[in-house]
Amino acid sequence: MLDAVLKKAGITEPGFTHKTVKWAITFTSQGSYTGVVPLSEGKGREYPCCPNLSQPELVGGDDARSHFLTESLSTIALYWKDELEQKDQEKSCAKHKYFCRLLKDASQVMPCLSIAGKILTDENIIVDIHTDLKHQKAKPTDAATFIIDGVNPLEQDDWHDWWREFRESIKKPKDTFLKMRCIATGKLIEPVLTHPVKIKGLTGVGGLGTGDVLVGFDKQAFQSYGLEQAANAAMSEETATAYAETLNQLIKDKGIKLGSTLSTYWFLEAVPVEDDPFPWLIEPPVQTQVSAELKARDLLKAIHEGKRPDLSNNRYMALILSGAVGRVMVREIIAGSFENLVSNIDRWFSHLSIVNREGNGLASQPKFFSVVNAIEFLSKDGKILRNIDDVPPPLIHELWRSAVTGSHIPSSAMSRTLMRIRSDIVSDMPPLETRFSIIKSYLLRKGDKDMQPYLNPDHPHPAYHCGRLLAVFARLQRTALGDVGAGVVQRYYTAASQTPGLILGRLTANAKNHLAKLEGGLAYWFEDLIADVMSCIKDTVPRTLTLEEQSLFALGYYQQLASLNAGKGGKKKDTENNNLNNEEENK
Repeated sequence: MLDAVLKKAGITEPGFTHKTVKWAITFTSQGSYTGVVPLSEGKGREYPCCPNLSQPELVGGDDARSHFLTESLSTIALYWKDELEQKDQEKSCAKHKYFCRLLKDASQVMPCLSIAGKILTDENIIVDIHTDLKHQKAKPTDAATFIIDGVNPLEQDDWHDWWREFRESIKKPKDTFLKMRCIATGKLIEPVLTHPVKIKGLTGVGGLGTGDVLVGFDKQAFQSYGLEQAANAAMSEETATAYAETLNQLIKDKGIKLGSTLSTYWFLEAVPVEDDPFPWLIEPPVQTQVSAELKARDLLKAIHEGKRPDLSNNRYMALILSGAVGRVMVREIIAGSFENLVSNIDRWFSHLSIVNREGNGLASQPKFFSVVNAIEFLSKDGKILRNIDDVPPPLIHELWRSAVTGSHIPSSAMSRTLMRIRSDIVSDMPPLETRFSIIKSYLLRKGDKDMQPYLNPDHPHPAYHCGRLLAVFARLQRTALGDVGAGVVQRYYTAASQTPGLILGRLTANAKNHLAKLEGGLAYWFEDLIADVMSCIKDTVPRTLTLEEQSLFALGYYQQLASLNAGKGGKKKDTENNNLNNEEENK
């Protein structure tokens, strides 16, 4: 994993990092304060090369230290809430003093910095800065820098060499170490005892706000051969900085929160944003007005025809991460070819495609998180009632793996979805299309080649047609009697889906009473439809159904219902549905 991350890293250097800065305090070269301006909407503007001290460097001196050029507003401008404790105010004052001293020292290579240092120590100007910050509702923890006559020092490189020399000057003398082989590069290096950069961005999945350690040995039980700290997994400062900075950037730019974990990914060769297939799983395809499934198929076609050689030999790697007591937990590593990734995501959407409730087309493609929520939570009026953060991690991991690698839908997902479907039907709730999509996808990945998005009167399994028969009985009752409250489906669905041999015979006998209430033509139509479905069941109605057979029952019920809603009976001669199914197969 570290080898792949380092290949992605490119050029990184200790002491420099990406930072997002929200505010700029502006001055003139004559020393006049001109206001506070936001650098960008949202969280701020990203700068790829900011000076940075590692945590050991920040706490390594006798006095409080701060970063250089960019810091929190509480440090740069002594801006904090009134209720801040006295000791914390004193700490911010000490860091502010150090920040201004760095500006004065660096002015030897960048003279305009001395102006910023003088202005930030002027109490009257600090009061004006506070007034402007309060007016703009800035937070003390927001990152800020300064601009002098339109010059932002974070965009200049005059201070880079000075900063390198300064970092060397504050380092403690190193203990003498024999050179060791770097576990990541294989080079002979002098190992750094503490990795300078922590992994950030995992606060929502168990991580700490200050960052988490991927490689660390702070307990004696983790150490071997008398080695101390990170010497147990030797890396140079450059390598340790490179992997951490790269992971931090990947988490920030391509992090996908999966409940209590986070997934990030990258490609060995650069992929244009519009061809990146991972966002297709989680974002609606409204940007291009085409479905994610069609985008995947167009891209696959271009690769197969040799039109995209830049993608044909590319590969991807995905990590699933979380934080635990200050450490980064790598839950899973997934890797494969770019072509297989696109193919698997195409199959994910293709397998989930299902007729809508009205029977007049396919339901809209569900996002990945809609699938997860449809499995796990109850619904009301067609909407999910709870949040994805409550989903058990194993379930969401298996579904993510299924979408990315093309593996089976877990049986636990199928059984929970069936339970939700029964709950919806018994409660007389509108069928949630995504739940039937999940059942269909599960069956297809288990090898059921006869399962289609639309009604398939030629499906070979009797359980499917038992579900169809219940849908026909329900529509017959409603046609004959109108809305009677708890009808056939609400009273008998659960029992019929588990023991159709005990229930469907009774409902067949009762159907004669409903047929007698209909006018001749309509009664004959229902009689033909019932006979046609019964002929598909063949000799004997199954006495009991297994869990997988119950999923077939559910799909038969839903697809027959959609066919009836569209004004079709669903007979074997229903060529329109068959043609639609064939179109789906040929895509």
